[in-house]
This record gives sequence, C-alpha cells and structure tokens, in this order.
Amino acid sequence: MPKARSLLAAGLACLVLPLAVPAAEASTPVDKRLSFTCPFPLIGLQQLDVRIQAAFEVPSAPGGTFTTGDLAVSVTVPDKSTRGLALVGAASIEGTASAGVTLANGSLTLPLSLPLTVAKTALPASGAFTTQASGSVPPVRLPNAGRTTLTIGGFSTRLTPKKADGSFTGLGSFTSDCTLDPGQDPVLLSFDLGSAPTQHRYAVAGSTALKTLGATAPLTGSFAAGPEFATAFDRTGADFKAFGFVPGHAELQFTPDGPQTGELGDGGFAAHSAFALAFPQVTLFGLPVADAGCRASAPVPVDLRTGGGFALATGGPVTGTYTIPPLTGCGALTAYLSSLVQGGGNTFALTLTAR
Repeated sequence: MPKARSLLAAGLACLVLPLAVPAAEASTPVDKRLSFTCPFPLIGLQQLDVRIQAAFEVPSAPGGTFTTGDLAVSVTVPDKSTRGLALVGAASIEGTASAGVTLANGSLTLPLSLPLTVAKTALPASGAFTTQASGSVPPVRLPNAGRTTLTIGGFSTRLTPKKADGSFTGLGSFTSDCTLDPGQDPVLLSFDLGSAPTQHRYAVAGSTALKTLGATAPLTGSFAAGPEFATAFDRTGADFKAFGFVPGHAELQFTPDGPQTGELGDGGFAAHSAFALAFPQVTLFGLPVADAGCRASAPVPVDLRTGGGFALATGGPVTGTYTIPPLTGCGALTAYLSSLVQGGGNTFALTLTAR
C-alpha cells in the first residue's frame, strides 16, 4: 500500500491550476500551456503539462471592472499515476482546488484565492489521462491608472479517487501543493490601464560571481524599470573545482520571489528584488550529487543599481551583491554542497540593452 500511495501522488497534485490570462484587447480568447512540478515520497519530482483556456475583458479606464469567463483547465497526468490508481482499484478521480494569484494595479497589490472544481474523471486501465477543472472568477474593480498585472503563484488540491461502485479507496483524499516550473514567466496578464508613465524594457547579458564556490556563471534574461520593476534570468550553469582539483558543475536558476520594487532617478534606477535560488543539478566528475529539489533555504534579497554611463533610453551597466543562505533539499550531501556556495560577497555584473 505505501508504494501505491506514492505512485498515486504524482497525478493527484497537479489536476487543477489557476487562471492564466495573457493581456490583450477586451473579449479576447486565451489558450496557454504551462508546466508545474510536485515533489512526492519515493517517486520524487513529477512534471505535468497544463492547458488553460479563457476569455477576459479589460476596462478602458481606472475604476472599471476586470472580468473573466469561459475558464477551462485541462491537465495531462502521466501513466505512472494511472498505474498507481489502478493498484488501489480506483475507477475515477474528483476534487477541488484553491489557486493563488496576485493582482497588481498601480500601487494596489491584491492576493486572490480562486476556488476550482475538478470534474469527476473516469480513469483508463493504463496510459496518460486528462482531467478537466472549472470555476467562476469574480469581477475585480481596478481603481488605479498604470501597469496592471496578474501573477501566478502556487496552488493546493484536495482530490479523491473512488472505486467503480462509488466507494472510497484505501487512499482516502489527498492534499498536495505544486509550484510553477522555473524558466516560465509568472506574469500571466499585463496591460496599461489609462495613462501611465513609460516603462523601460531591456535585454540582459552579463554574469554572476559565486564567491565561495570560486566560479562565475553567464547570465541572460530581461529587465523592466518604472513604474513597475521586473527581473527575469534564464537558467545558467557554472564550472568549479571542489577541493581545488575535483571538476564540478552546478546549474542555477534565479526565480523572482514576491513583488519587485524600485525607484527611478537621475537617468538610472535602484531595483529591489528577492529571488528563489535553485540548483536543479550539481555534478562532480560528471556524476550527479544533488537531488533535483536542491535550493537555497530562504529567498535571496538583491539590490540592482545602475552605474556610470547608464541611460534609461539605451541601457548600460548594472551591478548588485547578494548573500546565499544555507541550502536545503539536496539529499545526503546537503551540508557539504551548502558549504560550497553559502555566504556573502556574491555579485551581479550586468549590461542592459534597451529593446
């Protein structure tokens, strides 16, 4: 039975997702795909593909109402979960979810919890299956002019497998939490409401130096400054020498964690962010030595500031420093790997180019 429980968990956690709506004109249909990952006992991290379809209406002026309709979410669950359900005699799956998104409208930041219902889904004997979820999204009044965004967060599901006669299996109901996979833009909706100050957008190139590790990783990505600030880095990697001679390689992913703020002034800016820092893969002698969930145990605060020669219209140099907290989730070598990277004096050296 423990094996059956662990096999089932991968499919149960990601059967529903919150609303994901890119910005566009009013009454615009949306069809978007995202991937989420859920950690589970024994089988580890599981990735599921999600398709979100919806239509929305954006107000033309501050004080108007943002509405969403025709929300339909489908999630494809892999064969491994199907086999786990079969082990306990499950013939169907159903449940509910609570999805978290953040709506930002100028100076207003509004956390939202969206309830969704997972329709009863008949399960095949084998192979992947797709489940459907739906829900109503209440209208929201947008009081402020300026950049308005909807950002996806985590979500929690409560799901119940049942036998063909409608009775419960030995697994009962399960609650599982999932996160958006790195490298995907968490901003799902973005538009300017009414008149708003100009936002400056840039391409990012540069590097980050990891002081304790004695390594440097190249960085690319995007950056936006004023009135809203947003930093997004692509996944990267750094080669290093453990003990001064053992060849190693660490993959790094900086993902925004919470609102990003900043101030414009005198042709430059100061941006304030916090990042979740993950190490999805670490190798020594080419062999993996860390679990896929290896990450910093707390968000990493970073202040990025423009330097001499920077101009808002064209870009220029930007620098910052940060401290890496102890690592967690790396497996048996967590303490050792943490000693390789934790500490202060790490730096960003970036060049922004206006788009």
